[in-house]
Amino acid sequence: MAAAPVLIPPASAPAFLDRAGWGGAEILPLAGDASFRRYFRVVGSDGTAVLMDAPPLHEDSRPFLAVADHLHQLGFAAPRILARDLEEGLILLEDFGDDRMREALDTDPSREDAIYAQAIDLIRDLHKHPAGDLSPYDMTVYQREAALFPEWYMPAVGLDVAPGYKEAWDEALAPVARDQSTTVLRDYHAENIMLLPDGSLGLLDFQDALAGHPAYDLVSLLQDARRTVSPELEARMLAYYGALDIAAYALLGAQRNAKILGIFTRLWKRDGKQRYLAFQPRMWTYMERDLEHPALAPVKAWFDAYVPVEKRAACWSGHQA
Repeated sequence: MAAAPVLIPPASAPAFLDRAGWGGAEILPLAGDASFRRYFRVVGSDGTAVLMDAPPLHEDSRPFLAVADHLHQLGFAAPRILARDLEEGLILLEDFGDDRMREALDTDPSREDAIYAQAIDLIRDLHKHPAGDLSPYDMTVYQREAALFPEWYMPAVGLDVAPGYKEAWDEALAPVARDQSTTVLRDYHAENIMLLPDGSLGLLDFQDALAGHPAYDLVSLLQDARRTVSPELEARMLAYYGALDIAAYALLGAQRNAKILGIFTRLWKRDGKQRYLAFQPRMWTYMERDLEHPALAPVKAWFDAYVPVEKRAACWSGHQA
């Protein structure tokens, strides 16, 4: 089993910071994520910044820079780029601080509706703009992501890969795959949204943005893998968003949740990141909710036929987050 990565700054970091005008700054561990990216807080005499270490062998940082520029042009708060060295995989970013949506709500749950409404306002504003120069979120991408479920989840729980999975998704997703009208951040959730001192929201982890359906980021926010969103809160926020194709929301919710169930299993089985087991019951709760929509009928039929109830959330009852 692979060990969890140790947050030690890369050897090239001091020289990079020196070239960027941050020579002698202290480099403190900040966070790692489900990819190879790691983050450090840089503390200098004039303030703080965030150092992103994205090893070029594993991560291409150019999409992050392009999407950050796109968001800035539209007036949204992505971190300003202070310095970059793509050969070393190092980017120095504006520091948005520590007031993250997830922890803010853990500390004061009474703010839940207000902060979620603000996050809905942001995504509604984003949906008013064309997607820009982004790759399409099309059927090929949807199917590649959904395929992570049979590839990783099913063997992990002792199930054989069954026929008809791709065909079920082709039938169900056809209506939404044609809509590539807006910027889809793809990981718009409580651990990637910062509460900034001026009262606005800051965006993180948007490098995988594509041009797709407006319902997708609502799913990311309201069927959050890392924070339980009650059905009641979900319903209130969908009503607050306004006109929305609920069938598309359920379809993209099921597709995203199938993907995440596969990814989190892969992080456990391949990468030794056992903490991702704890998210599985939550993901199944969302998944079951989505599968009840009539638009998911072919997908639900496949799951009912080939993924027994005891191989779903019940498998992970001892690992709940």
